[in-house]
Amino acid sequence: MIGLPEIAAILACVLAGWLVWDTMKARETANDAMRAACERSGYLFLDDTVSLVSVRPMRDEEGRVRLARVYTFQYSDTGHNRRNGSITLLAGAVTALTLAPDPSRTDALS
Repeated sequence: MIGLPEIAAILACVLAGWLVWDTMKARETANDAMRAACERSGYLFLDDTVSLVSVRPMRDEEGRVRLARVYTFQYSDTGHNRRNGSITLLAGAVTALTLAPDPSRTDALS
């Protein structure tokens, strides 16, 4: 007979497995979005990966609580410099993508 401690342990393992799988899926989504954004802008996506900065609960447009993940990454316009950017995902959908403005462009400040 399975007791309450065993059921709790099984549920904890299932929850941990889901969280790991969901985090890996979100990271791949962020990587794909950054590759596409850097390609569109003519930038190099350095290290070919994003780094998780934070995970927190947040409400979506319909009021449901979802996990919001913020990732940072580095990119370059020449290959000789590094610039920082960030991407935010809410429930696996990209909600914000930030590339640092190019200091050589004056129209980026307007």
